[in-house]
Amino acid sequence: MDYGRFRFLQSKKDRESRRVQKPNLLREMRFRPRIASHDRDAKLGHVKKFLNEGTKVKLTVMFRGREMSHPEAGVSLLRSVAEKLKNEAKIEAPPSLEGRRMSVILVPVSPQRVKRNETEPEKENPLGEEAEKIQA
Repeated sequence: MDYGRFRFLQSKKDRESRRVQKPNLLREMRFRPRIASHDRDAKLGHVKKFLNEGTKVKLTVMFRGREMSHPEAGVSLLRSVAEKLKNEAKIEAPPSLEGRRMSVILVPVSPQRVKRNETEPEKENPLGEEAEKIQA
């Protein structure tokens, strides 16, 4: 086998393996410490959508100016958001401060499988019992 053919087959295998893999996405949602409740709820809707798609979400609180002197406001905001999303996600690590940003990463909870009854209920005949006797 010549080297050109080998490289072609190798690149073909690499393309196939990349096509099958699911990329590990990380989406970010940014908050401010004094965000209004309606704005927070709107952003929570986006975060839920990302989590239902199976992607990790990084929640970031951005501080400006004197807001840096009250990091507890950012911690309480991140904890309240994580509490509202406790059915959809779990916290990967506690909130951490990196410069003027405080962030936490949420990981989607695997969907719970619902057990179905193995025996399905019989469908009722819309014509009634008399039609069943006639058909029999």
